[in-house]
Amino acid sequence: MRRLILAGLAVWFIATMLMPMHSHIATAGPLRDRLMQRRQADPPPPAQEMAYGADPLQKLDFWKAAQPGPPLPPPLVIFVHGGGWKRGDKDNATGGTKVTHFLGLGYAFASIDYRLVPANTVEQQAQDVADATAWLIARAGELGFDPRRVAIMGHSAGAHLAALVGTDMRYLTKAGLGPDAIRGVIPLDGAAYDVPRQIAEGGRFMRNTYLQAFGDDPARQKALSPTYQAAKPNAPRFLILHVQREDGAAQSEALAAALRKAGTPAEVKGVEGTGLRGHMEINRSLGDLNYAATPVVDAWLAEAFALNRR
Repeated sequence: MRRLILAGLAVWFIATMLMPMHSHIATAGPLRDRLMQRRQADPPPPAQEMAYGADPLQKLDFWKAAQPGPPLPPPLVIFVHGGGWKRGDKDNATGGTKVTHFLGLGYAFASIDYRLVPANTVEQQAQDVADATAWLIARAGELGFDPRRVAIMGHSAGAHLAALVGTDMRYLTKAGLGPDAIRGVIPLDGAAYDVPRQIAEGGRFMRNTYLQAFGDDPARQKALSPTYQAAKPNAPRFLILHVQREDGAAQSEALAAALRKAGTPAEVKGVEGTGLRGHMEINRSLGDLNYAATPVVDAWLAEAFALNRR
């Protein structure tokens, strides 16, 4: 009897260890959560650092999917870091759990750097995001992902840049891409989607940062506002997440309304968290199964990456 019990335990252990990383989708309840939590506790594999331009800041980190399953190559999630348009980088502003989580879902993942203000402009930053996306798509075959299934996600200033690239087609067009080159955009707790409104209502704390990035010319501020650029063509769909900050929530709802008015699907989801702490938490914790935004993003990406969707 003891031999039978030990043999059964051995079979279970081997089956568990050999289970594909993406099989949590079909694994029920507590066992699925334990497997996912164990996976998230492991550090991500080393990234491949690559240059998409000549400037020292025009670099990106790329991770191949953990389970690039046949018969189709995996999708790609591109992340754009925050930092008030003047700081942050692909190493320290990506968040601790995103890479492992999205690799475990069977996605490839990239985190990009871009040139910073005041040495460079927000227009150049948006072009860097578009150029990095085009650079990756052009090398999809060698990097091992599906160029038809790419999404851009950004946090804070990176949320603004991702939304701007997804609404103002000048940046993708200059990079040699059309609006359908990406499947969708996920801004995480951005605020400056309407720059003039943000400067007027955002309070003193960030006012100098906004003026340094966007200047005081109302025409330029509007040109750099995704809400003002939301007339079609746009990226095919948006998932706009925010914590409980008054300006972030209002700006998120206004951007979604402008997109919907133009006929572009846009969902808005609020998650717990207030102030700067909540703003940092959405970036730090996205990918943690216990964080409320994670299953929202997972479900949205699964639908956006479905092959029967354009």
